[in-house]
Amino acid sequence: MDCIFCQIISGDIPSYKVYEDDDFFALLDIRPLNPGHTLVIPKKHYRWVWDIEKVGAYFELVKKIANAQKKAFKTDYIVELVFGEEVEHAHVWLIPRHKGDGHGGGIDLKNIKKLSEKEMQIAAGKIISEFI
Repeated sequence: MDCIFCQIISGDIPSYKVYEDDDFFALLDIRPLNPGHTLVIPKKHYRWVWDIEKVGAYFELVKKIANAQKKAFKTDYIVELVFGEEVEHAHVWLIPRHKGDGHGGGIDLKNIKKLSEKEMQIAAGKIISEFI
């Protein structure tokens, strides 16, 4: 399959994984809008978020990861976005926001941060350590 998320889930493409269970997978976005920018995806390929069979469990996980991000990045502001245009596999973006990054205003989708591998590993570790 040509789906990049399916390839990541199968292990064919490496990722900065922050969570995995039988149904869902969460990883850092490699084009983060802020450190800790996380994608939450179902393991089964669905085109749209509203097609997910276990959508309640899916959004419970989204909530848990957002709460872990709040603690990990010391912010009360986590933006949740559902696009589904760039990658045709259901996914939710969770982006920690802070004062000085446009916090309180619209998010600039072109403001991609250049983070080193070490910075990505640290961000993933912070989320994992706060996950409840």
